[in-house]
Amino acid sequence: MVTTPPSQASEAQYKVEQPNAELEALVQSPPSDTEIDLEFLYTRDIEFRQETIYFLVVDRFFDGDPNNSEGPNPELYDPSAQDWGKYWGGDLQGVIEKLDYLKSMGVTAIWLTPLFEQIEDLFIESAAIHGYWTKDFKRLNPRFIREGEEPSLNKTQETRNTTFDRLIEEMHKRNMKLILDIVCNHSSPDVSGSKGELYDDGVKIADFNNDEKNWYHHYGEVQNWEDEWQVQNCELCGLATFNENNSEYRNYIKAAIKQWLDRGVDALRVDTVKHMPIWFWQEFTGDMYAHKPDVFIFGEWIYSHPSDDRSVEFANCSGMSILDFGLCVAIRAALGQGAEGGFHLIQEILDQDSRYSGATELITFIDNHDMPRFQSLDPDPEMLKVAIALIMTSRGIPCIYYGTEQYLHDDSNGGNDPYNRPMMENWDLETEVYRSIRRLSGVRRLNPAISMGSQWQKYITPDVYCYVRRYQESRCFVALNRGDATTIPEVDTELPDGEHTCVVTRNKYEVKDGKIYNLNLETRGVIVLSHVGDRVKGQTIVRAQLNGVMTQPGETVVVVGDCPELGNWDISKAYPLEYVNSNTWFGEIPFDESAGKLITYKYALWREGQSPLRENITPRRWVVANEGTVKWRDTWVTGRES
Repeated sequence: MVTTPPSQASEAQYKVEQPNAELEALVQSPPSDTEIDLEFLYTRDIEFRQETIYFLVVDRFFDGDPNNSEGPNPELYDPSAQDWGKYWGGDLQGVIEKLDYLKSMGVTAIWLTPLFEQIEDLFIESAAIHGYWTKDFKRLNPRFIREGEEPSLNKTQETRNTTFDRLIEEMHKRNMKLILDIVCNHSSPDVSGSKGELYDDGVKIADFNNDEKNWYHHYGEVQNWEDEWQVQNCELCGLATFNENNSEYRNYIKAAIKQWLDRGVDALRVDTVKHMPIWFWQEFTGDMYAHKPDVFIFGEWIYSHPSDDRSVEFANCSGMSILDFGLCVAIRAALGQGAEGGFHLIQEILDQDSRYSGATELITFIDNHDMPRFQSLDPDPEMLKVAIALIMTSRGIPCIYYGTEQYLHDDSNGGNDPYNRPMMENWDLETEVYRSIRRLSGVRRLNPAISMGSQWQKYITPDVYCYVRRYQESRCFVALNRGDATTIPEVDTELPDGEHTCVVTRNKYEVKDGKIYNLNLETRGVIVLSHVGDRVKGQTIVRAQLNGVMTQPGETVVVVGDCPELGNWDISKAYPLEYVNSNTWFGEIPFDESAGKLITYKYALWREGQSPLRENITPRRWVVANEGTVKWRDTWVTGRES
């Protein structure tokens, strides 16, 4: 059972308190380009699809406290920021000082590279600036907190006075969520004769070179990347790989991550998930949800793809979402590398969304810390704007890599690691991409068609892509152009007739009979037109999603149950859901009379000209929360004729 604690803000409350016209006006005509306050759209519940994520490498973002830069081993710090393998001084105080900059851009969730205590040595001329060579999962990296500050989570559990706690406090004041990057697959590589020395709040508990309790696998490095057993049991780049069969290890890692959740972490990004068996992740996510039901979790299955059965199985069965590498690679090919297929390559990925049980919760991105930045592929800032507009308005949860809004990139060695991790340099609030992200983040929060709806292609060539996002009566029409200026004779927008203003450019467009005629698209042009219909209002909003039902034209999935909101078992009064793709139906169900009560329900199909088709299942049971927003995630059970 998942509920939202009464202390958390209810999205339903925000919907009731803010009239649609006022919300629309705030996005359409903000006080200035950098002063809009997105707080009115904020929710603290288990929903993450409305977020705009900003991913930053802590060491390379901002040095807010120069006194901690040398850290435990001064030799690993380069104050000149020339040695790409050493620390450059970024810290948590630096993140705190730039929160207003990020909030003004429309960022609602910040993903930080791991904050755990790391080994203090060089491996292949590199220090652990990225945070993936953990020494102690229950301690903060002393380079990221005040000099002399207690790094132990245990010892500061009562006072909660660390820099990390202040970061959490300041983020939550600004209605922002913190995503912690975690690593369960491995600890540290071989440095100076030491490998995989692991600590539990300062007490040594494991050592790869003296592994009496079998905390690690000892099968050498992966030799055949097509061999699933090797991928899950052998070493990745010489890193000491944990033995997930060891219950002591599992208890340790789960207890450690729970401590971070207890301190206020809102979501988890999980590293290298393909290198551990799915049963481990099912157990891990199950424990995390039991401990903190509203936590959102997504994993890194490197180069996942909708045609890859294993990565799709992981996304559907592990208990977490994943980073959408398939879409990322297609975007980079189409927009960053000028591939001949252009936007067709992107549509081919989206056409396979039905393979996922949660396509709308995939994390979308155009680059990250493991690949050259987008502008190392194509330095044209206008093409970057097109790519950003695509992930900000397509299905999924967009993630912006730090500095993108300032055109940050270093093209040394093609921009490959480590040159994709430069120090953040500029904080300009008026760059075109900064302003574009800000506006598109606002419309994402405002318009449920973008965050939760279906996506419908309306016009496509290699150079031009037009699509509509649809949810209930809300619509968002998007037109993107990677080529030279062009005119489309007509395109269906599904928008109400009349004048509509582009969220990005502020240009106005006339819609007649649902269409725009002679639509002019500028070179590298972006058009985003938003229309918000009536919103679902209720004391409690249940966001119900059903997978695994194959519907035919004229069929509608409905929820029927033993309460007034679900028709009191009268199927003609059941609550209808919205089509998302051929594997997913979704809808927001308002509960007032039955809020806080135990209900039973099941799914059924309304069928034109035929009797309804009901699931062949004993009704599901659920205690509806007193207030807030909660999720149902269900799979269709073979139906029976009425």
